[in-house]
Amino acid sequence: MNLTLAAELVGLDRIINSDPVAITFFIGYMAMFASSVFFFVERGSVDGKWKLSLLVSGLITGIAAVHYYYMRDFYMQTGSSPTAFRYVDWTLTVPLMCVEFYLLTKPFGAKGGTLFKLIVASLLMLVTGYIGETSGIDNNIMWGIISTLGYLYIVYEVFAGDVAKLAKDSNSPALGNAMFLLKIFITLGWSIYPIGYMVLPGNLLSGAFEVSSIDLFYNLADAINKIGFGLVIYSVAVAETAKGKKSNSIIKNRLSVIGLADSLFFLHSWRATIISLPVLAVLV
Repeated sequence: MNLTLAAELVGLDRIINSDPVAITFFIGYMAMFASSVFFFVERGSVDGKWKLSLLVSGLITGIAAVHYYYMRDFYMQTGSSPTAFRYVDWTLTVPLMCVEFYLLTKPFGAKGGTLFKLIVASLLMLVTGYIGETSGIDNNIMWGIISTLGYLYIVYEVFAGDVAKLAKDSNSPALGNAMFLLKIFITLGWSIYPIGYMVLPGNLLSGAFEVSSIDLFYNLADAINKIGFGLVIYSVAVAETAKGKKSNSIIKNRLSVIGLADSLFFLHSWRATIISLPVLAVLV
């Protein structure tokens, strides 16, 4: 019990003394949790075909919130980077972010093969990245190069592959804007991770800045990328839902006009029949 209390006091001291890494772990946990609640609640406000997308967005931030809760405690008690926790989080959430690309373009014709390739690329990137980060100085460059190949394939899919082609052919302004923002996340937001990897001892950017500050950059990147991804998906879902409601309203109004015209025609025909009955009677 005394050891637990001492660890808690050490963690509290890090917060009080403005340790930026400890603070970003705390902010990351709260931001991810709040975002997850938001995405789950907002599922009820979008069309059925977008509900799964918002569910996945909520799962991404929810899983990250749980891991950040444990990563925060680990860092506050030990002062060291929670590498294993972080890679477990990434192994679950990054493939789900690739699923988001598929779900985003599925209404416009995305195939399951695209999803499979994105998930394989993301797992290649993460598994080899973890091996490189934990295998020592001698091998981290080689594993880092293999990991980068997985990342570059995802970039290719978004900029020139099936995902990019479907977005271009969709004729959806909302999807076009979303893909533009997601390209920024992929190129700028995700690039923080390989840069952080290359700062490790013995790697290409070793000594560029303190290794202890890597968690600071990772925490900020996680919050921006995961929450930002979800908000982009949410914006598309809301826009497409509003577009669908507008189209349904127009169709409903047109059907009402057609129905009214049919009714008037029926009344006119019925009236003409009634008027013509006496004439027919005289002729008979």
